[in-house]
Parts: sequence; structure tokens; C-alpha cells
Amino acid sequence: MPSPRFDITHFSLSRHGMPVLADVSFYVDPGEIVCLLGPSGGGKSSLLRCLNRLTEPPPQTIFLDNQDVTEMDVLALRRRVGMVFQQVALFPGTVADNVAYGPGLQAESLPPEEVSRLLALADLSAELAGRDSQELSGGQAQRVALARALATEPAAMLLDEPTSALDPAGRHELLALLASLRGQVTIFLSSHILADVERVCDTIGIIREGELVLV
Repeated sequence: MPSPRFDITHFSLSRHGMPVLADVSFYVDPGEIVCLLGPSGGGKSSLLRCLNRLTEPPPQTIFLDNQDVTEMDVLALRRRVGMVFQQVALFPGTVADNVAYGPGLQAESLPPEEVSRLLALADLSAELAGRDSQELSGGQAQRVALARALATEPAAMLLDEPTSALDPAGRHELLALLASLRGQVTIFLSSHILADVERVCDTIGIIREGELVLV
């Protein structure tokens, strides 16, 4: 599935009647890696969630390949735009069970060799396929969640604070993995650590007092 272009146009968002983001406009070319940087509660995660309508955005503010996301079938949109949450929640069962979960929802089986390919793409050994998902380290769980999201062959990925629970080595490994996907998948990630993301992102958007500034 070709990676898409996103256009965000005059996007504003309020929470409990209070403005969070005001008149945000920018675009993302296919295959780029974009980081939204800013303090907790500043609107980074809220904007990410609007990109695939986990939070409903205002109409005519977010476009995926020139199509208003609010007019798209929401399930089809989420198949194209996957998300990995800050708090990784793996399902009970094996690593392979988790990786195969998304295709299973679409009545598609995932053969063992495809599970191995996805684990390798997430920089994990195929030997982990049979391991209990609850026995993984934080870094391993984060990468399994990424492999699970990639299993549905999304054109774009949203990653909310993907490095927040990782040690420095784990952060370096995950960011190197994301960099290896440049050009194949359009990637948005949020963070509050500039040093972590500046070396892998094509564009960095700093959210400050409700406004977004691209650097």
C-alpha cells in the first residue's frame, strides 16, 4: 500500500471547553517521518488520535491523499493508518498470537514465515514467536506492538511517545528501526525529548501554547 500524504489545514482542538491547539496547518509528504514535540498535555497525542479518528477531528481539517478523513470509512482509515500507543498492551498468549491479531480480525491467517518476517522487520528474533507476551522486556514489548501494527500493512503509522518507557539503548534501537522504515511508511511520532528524535525525523513540529512551529 503506497504511503500517503497528509494535509492538516486550520486544525483547532479544545478539551473540556479549553483550547488545546489553535489553527494548526502543515503537510507531510509520503514516506516522511514527522515528530510532534512538546510538553505533556500540550496536544501531541490528541492530534495523533485525530489522524485516524480515534478522536473525531473537525471536518475539512485533516486530509489523507486529498480526502477528508471524516468522510472516510473509519475502519478502512484505521487499516491504512495504524497506531502504537504509549502504554503498550499486549494480549495474553504468545508473541505470534499478538502479531497475527490484526489480520485475524479480517479473517486472514498469518503463516509462521510472515510472523518471522514481521518480527525481523521490528528487529526481533523469530525465536520469540512462541514466547509468552507477558514475559517480554519493555523494549521487546514495544517492538512486538510495532510488528503487530505492521501486520495489517498500514500506509502510515502513529506512535505516541514510543521511547518514553525505554532505556537509552532501547530508545536508540527503536529510533533506528523507525529510520529504516523511511520511504516505506509515513510515520508520525510524539515525544518530549528532542535529542531522541532529531536525528531520525524529516520534520519536527514543536507545540507550544497551542501553536505548532515546524523546524
